[in-house]
Amino acid sequence: MKDFDLIVWDWDGTLADSTGMITRAVVKAAEQAGLPPLAPEKATSIIGLGLRESIYTLFGDLPDAQAQEVAKHYNANYYAEEHAIPLFSGAKETIVDLNRRGTKLAVATGKGRRGLNMALERSGLGAYFHATRTVDECFSKPHPQMLEELMDEMMVAPERTLMVGDTGFDMQMAQNAGVQAVAVTFGAHPQERLLSYNPIQVFHQFDALRQWLLGHDSASPTI
Repeated sequence: MKDFDLIVWDWDGTLADSTGMITRAVVKAAEQAGLPPLAPEKATSIIGLGLRESIYTLFGDLPDAQAQEVAKHYNANYYAEEHAIPLFSGAKETIVDLNRRGTKLAVATGKGRRGLNMALERSGLGAYFHATRTVDECFSKPHPQMLEELMDEMMVAPERTLMVGDTGFDMQMAQNAGVQAVAVTFGAHPQERLLSYNPIQVFHQFDALRQWLLGHDSASPTI
């Protein structure tokens, strides 16, 4: 993609088709911790945040012990199914092709380091990313720290960097870092929420995103 030297990817809901599994893991964790029933759509709305931030956003100022219990159950639920999470069709090929063309690639995710490392290994994509940041090393999205550190490490200016993500937190992080963003609607957050952050493109299918990244200049949003 000649318009950008660095493309930073969210993982869950952008490269990996994991939204449904994460939602189920959050809902089940709330039940296991004895909290009131959690609507699936509410659980989906916080995807993209770090786990700690997600828990307090959903449940308010819980006692530390109860918040830790939710986190423990979520992690158990998540890792029980993590091995079965597929990449979106075309995702691996896109990353491989962009890497071969010399584009610098990175990941900025609300996952923890353990989870991202497992996902990179199982997907076979680890060798194609030049740098990664997780919520274990940085502030949670939408704070710009992940993007700022990745740009510093890759020595790429904000105007030459693109963020690709499926949540409003991704879009807002990009805004906070002075970086342009592309949104995808096949992940966690609805189109209306994504559009509120003025991404330069919005894609409803991974194949369309792939074609744009590999062969098209940035233009007005595709809705």
